[in-house]
Amino acid sequence: MIGFLKGRLFSKLPPHLILDVNGIGYELEAPMSTFYALPGIGEAAALFTHLVVREDAHVLFAFGTDGERRLFRSLIKISGVGPKIALAILSGASVEDFLRTIEAEDSVALTRIPGIGRKTAERIIIEMRDGAKKLAAAQVGADSAALFTATTTPQSEAFGALAALGYKPPEAARLLKAVDEPGLSTTELIRRALKAAAKS
Repeated sequence: MIGFLKGRLFSKLPPHLILDVNGIGYELEAPMSTFYALPGIGEAAALFTHLVVREDAHVLFAFGTDGERRLFRSLIKISGVGPKIALAILSGASVEDFLRTIEAEDSVALTRIPGIGRKTAERIIIEMRDGAKKLAAAQVGADSAALFTATTTPQSEAFGALAALGYKPPEAARLLKAVDEPGLSTTELIRRALKAAAKS
């Protein structure tokens, strides 16, 4: 099992990134919560990882903090919640916000996340009740990892990230159009779009 990687950021196009570790490029998938904290291309980064083995592929997921990885691992154990939905959850809320949602049993908030219907939201709340307390306790003492480019525009990168998170192209375009302002970075566009989606 690969627990973490330290290297230099070679490329990042949400939700995918490549980390150069001593000349070997590791392809990783990460939630937007991790992308927000990533350094620039060519700079040093350290990421926690989790390997998911499927019949057709081995997929390595990356996280900026151990708390994010713990939550991801808890979520993918729930029936009906795969890595894609777990990434969407982490992309739309911090670990602390998600735990508060579970504590409040707010299934409506969960259904705003692409791929989560009412039944899945209710199942997540039921199965995460006890686990959320353990995660919250772990969060208090958890330390973050030390997070020490094809030509694209911030708008196209943000559109690709929203599509990868499950938003249909028209919806992704509508969200970005509503929040776009000159000079915004990719991560800021995505952050604003996800915030707008949560309110709608």
